[in-house]
Amino acid sequence: MEALGRFKNKLNVILGFAIAFFIVSCGNETTKTEDVVIQQKIEVKKIPTPSFDSDSAYAYVKAQVDFGPRVPGTPAHAKCADYIADKLKSYGFNVMIQNGVVTTYDKKKFNLKNIIASFNEDKQTRILLCSHWDTRPIAEKDTKDKDKPGDGANDGASGVGVALEIARQLSLSNPEIGVDIICFDIEDYGTSGYDEGQSTWCLGSQYWSKNLHKPNYNAKFGILMDMVGGPDAIFVKEGISVEYASAVVDKVWETASRIGYGNYFIPQKKYFIGEDDHKYVNEAGIPCIDIIEYNQTTGAFADYHHTHNDNMNAIDKKTLKAVGQTLLEVIYSEK
Repeated sequence: MEALGRFKNKLNVILGFAIAFFIVSCGNETTKTEDVVIQQKIEVKKIPTPSFDSDSAYAYVKAQVDFGPRVPGTPAHAKCADYIADKLKSYGFNVMIQNGVVTTYDKKKFNLKNIIASFNEDKQTRILLCSHWDTRPIAEKDTKDKDKPGDGANDGASGVGVALEIARQLSLSNPEIGVDIICFDIEDYGTSGYDEGQSTWCLGSQYWSKNLHKPNYNAKFGILMDMVGGPDAIFVKEGISVEYASAVVDKVWETASRIGYGNYFIPQKKYFIGEDDHKYVNEAGIPCIDIIEYNQTTGAFADYHHTHNDNMNAIDKKTLKAVGQTLLEVIYSEK
């Protein structure tokens, strides 16, 4: 009997260890299962980035050029404003026209039209895309007809064309963030040199920066597109952009390189512009960069800049694609 009792005690100890091991093992399995469930709950799939249609962007550029030079105060200017606003409305943007009176360097007064469009207005995280849509009234760098305006295909219309195609893509595939588009007016009506002061340029963005379209409007960052359609264009890290918004510059250039457009977005810093609309967006408190073509030969702008050669021959679909696809990737990567 005594031997049987010892055997029962040993058996109880063994069973006790077995039950304890079973409970611990089940507990670990439950924990692992719970961990998997939690991980699955917090995992958020990225919305696929849509494909930028360069044919569509090209058509938007051509439509603007077909109105004729969009010089402030002309019928072409008024018709083009309606066209841009109507297109943005058709893609689900809430559109407003910011009107204001400005005086140009030659003492002329104009009623400016900043075209401001918002998508996903309920979203707190916002990105601002901007360009200017007016045409310079003279072609002072040309050898003939210097006192007449050119088409402004790249210098103005290209940035708007890219913005309109991005707007169309947003309407087809809703991103997780809000996007605002501002087409600034009367950017290109400044003095031909800088000796009389750089403040004669960018009158639309200057006006907006002092009269925001919404009280306390803000965006996470802004991207200005100026001359973004030239053949074999090169975009360097422009100096003012690096000074005010270096993190945004790095984000855009790294994105371009990652998706295969590093031959357009060159990781070199260059100070080659005195003033552009992004300067005033930055002064309004929004870190903003400028994607603008750089001519490595002249150290300035393309040779058709402010000439009559800035026509549809100065627009390349591959460049529009490089810029537009990069910006779409930036937008759809934001949370």
